[in-house]
Amino acid sequence: MRSDASASPRRPATDRPPQLPPLPPDSLARALWVAAEAVAQVREGYALNDGLASLWSAHPDLPPATRGAAQDLIFGTLRDYGRGDAMLARLLRQPLTEPTIDALLRVALHRLEVRPDTAHTVVDQAVEVAARVARGGLKGLVNAVLRNALRQRDTLASALTRSPEAHWRHPVWWIERLKRNAPHDWETALAASNMHPPMTLRINPRRSAPEAVIAGLVEKGYAGRPLGPHGWRLDHPVPVATLPGYAEGLLSVQDWGAQQAAPLLDVAPGMRVLDACAAPGGKAAHLLELTDCQLTAIDADPRRVLRIEKNLERLGLVADVRCGDAREPRFWWDGLPFDRILADVPCSASGVTRRHPDIKWLRRADDIGNFATVQREILDALWPLLAPGGKMLYVTCSVFPEENSLQIARFAGSHADCRRAPLGSALERTLLPDADHDGFFFALLEKQA
Repeated sequence: MRSDASASPRRPATDRPPQLPPLPPDSLARALWVAAEAVAQVREGYALNDGLASLWSAHPDLPPATRGAAQDLIFGTLRDYGRGDAMLARLLRQPLTEPTIDALLRVALHRLEVRPDTAHTVVDQAVEVAARVARGGLKGLVNAVLRNALRQRDTLASALTRSPEAHWRHPVWWIERLKRNAPHDWETALAASNMHPPMTLRINPRRSAPEAVIAGLVEKGYAGRPLGPHGWRLDHPVPVATLPGYAEGLLSVQDWGAQQAAPLLDVAPGMRVLDACAAPGGKAAHLLELTDCQLTAIDADPRRVLRIEKNLERLGLVADVRCGDAREPRFWWDGLPFDRILADVPCSASGVTRRHPDIKWLRRADDIGNFATVQREILDALWPLLAPGGKMLYVTCSVFPEENSLQIARFAGSHADCRRAPLGSALERTLLPDADHDGFFFALLEKQA
């Protein structure tokens, strides 16, 4: 898959529509246009985060409300995996070859589903976009398709329930794999993965008592409920910069599932600890908030290393932050063993699709095996760095056993000095997505002395 978000399909100069007055920056048409550009990029194989960065740069005049509306349309359309395909298959005689118009129709159809009360405006504004970005008869096509969608609303709704991809909003291979591996919970997990994600805060006990921070949040209208000793799940997501105490390092935003990693590693004061895939630094910061340890945090991407440093600086925490590949310790390790290692390895990210809905579009079934290979290489490279009697916590945000339980069973079976330490009453912990947290997997490995 391509990752160069700066590249985008270009239409030949002779094929461009006539130049018309620009769309007003505060209009629904502008939001639809921006959203269509982002969706088209994802369908071309670009990661959404990279695409959004270039998109906002290309539209610097967007007021906050339009930018927010565009982002809602982007995430909503991408969460609707399979629905656009099913509807367009019934509304078009043949697939569109114009990426932006195809994406515009998907965005507009999503908006018609979630806001049927604005149907007339959506159709009008989508046609307005088509007049500016499409050639020839595509403006009329957009108008006809959307009006047919309104006329056939009941028929389309019935057809969507018969398509597994459209109903569950995930690829068929993903649905079938999850159904096999979690026969009692797959429906709940898929439904949760299509929700808007919760916003959960992690309070920094080194800066203030959790009770005092929570009281301050509630007093200023940031209602919620506690999750664990340092978590606070907001009733309604808000821009992070508006949170009282955020700039001062009193709190961070971290999913409740991710917050469970640091306590499971069982770190004591003074221990040498490695966070081997640390960016953007949430789990590294949590370790330092809980325990006065000697933390080394590495990541292979120099840009993401900067994010670790900035996050630690805001929270008033100190670590030895380095750029390095966890599979190549000879380039960054000082030769002294670690008492604890956090191996939050690269994975399919199949447990966090509601935060990153482009994953459903970009992942393929054979990607899982590729991730498993990288994970195996990381585990094999890090194990010699762990001191006898030390512990390694293996973490993924995947829901697939090939990256989780099967990976750990293989590793433990091939290392005689590896003992699987219990996590509560079990040898591993699997969190499928639900209302409170994303999907995660944890396994604790102890090195025999």
